[in-house]
Amino acid sequence: MPRMIRLAYGRMGLDVAFPDAAEVIAPHEQPPLADPPAAVRAALRDPIAGPPLADLAAPGRRVAIVTSDLTRPVPNELLLEALLETLHASGVAVEDVLIINGTGMHRGNTDEELAGMYGEEIVRRYRIVNHDSREASALRRIATDPRGEPVLIRRDYLDADLRIVTGFIEPHLFAGYSGGGKGVMPGIAGRETVMSNHSASMVGHPNATFGISEGNPIFEEMRRFGLLAGDCFLLNVTMDAEQRVTGVFAGELVAAHDAGIEHCRRQAIVEIDEPYDIVVTTNGGYPADLDLYQSVKGIAVAARALRPGGHLILAAECIEGVGHGEYGNLLARHGSPLELLEAMRGSDWTTLEEQWQVQLQGLAQERGTVWLYSSLDEPGTRA
Repeated sequence: MPRMIRLAYGRMGLDVAFPDAAEVIAPHEQPPLADPPAAVRAALRDPIAGPPLADLAAPGRRVAIVTSDLTRPVPNELLLEALLETLHASGVAVEDVLIINGTGMHRGNTDEELAGMYGEEIVRRYRIVNHDSREASALRRIATDPRGEPVLIRRDYLDADLRIVTGFIEPHLFAGYSGGGKGVMPGIAGRETVMSNHSASMVGHPNATFGISEGNPIFEEMRRFGLLAGDCFLLNVTMDAEQRVTGVFAGELVAAHDAGIEHCRRQAIVEIDEPYDIVVTTNGGYPADLDLYQSVKGIAVAARALRPGGHLILAAECIEGVGHGEYGNLLARHGSPLELLEAMRGSDWTTLEEQWQVQLQGLAQERGTVWLYSSLDEPGTRA
């Protein structure tokens, strides 16, 4: 007897009939917080490490707040309301607050999207900028990475008297976990810095994968660059599959992030006895499945549960299409992710924009056959 399971697909979900014997792998149940606004305010008053936010704020201090962009389901309005309330209670003026939308190398968000992310009142009252990783005049070099590339971070963040970084923590396909220093790099970093950190050798490192922070060169470099950019007050949350807040972690970057990672590990990491012949997955629905580029994350995590030669089925709406021009161009130029993967293994390979997503897609397709259910037409999907 088949059973119906609702998959996280777009905004509305997707009901699918599965065999009764199908095994469902889901995060461990973690009760959502009863009062998230109160929990956020409490975390600002009593952080995991370092002084309360109110003690760091004062009249005349210039404050830069970094948020995640539309591609991350962060409750930005919830976090910003508590932060701004605390800052203003300590005497910080509205004109001394800058909100930076940490896009990394993604596109900037529209005014309408920003209003949906932050709330119309915040968009109306505060100065907001979309980060642009290619805007050289907005960046400053603070170091050189081990591969000889410049470490470039936004000037207005570096020059602020008080730096605040927000975000959420979940397992990440090659950074180990999101949140923490990832809000600074790649969030508000320059293109060259991101490209170097996301190079084929870094992404191909055996520890550059979900749920690994120690010994993961990408995670460790992101954290190191986040610290190099100066002291900051971190405000991160964890969430469940329905995007409800399950934990709040605030304070000094390393201590707060580590506490959030441990909470996330208990909630999100599920061990399996053996791999499966068929794996059906999603990328968590809207906004994470806006396009195929973002949805490769769902493919990458599901591939870890796939038996070699098996079949992986991804349900991702992809209402914005393939996404990220260079990702689509790379696929078109090289014929397939597997062909590009082979080229990346050559000694003369030079890092290209968005190659990391194609690399991970190729590794999954090297393991088994990948199928896509989406709003894309078949020719577009195969291309």
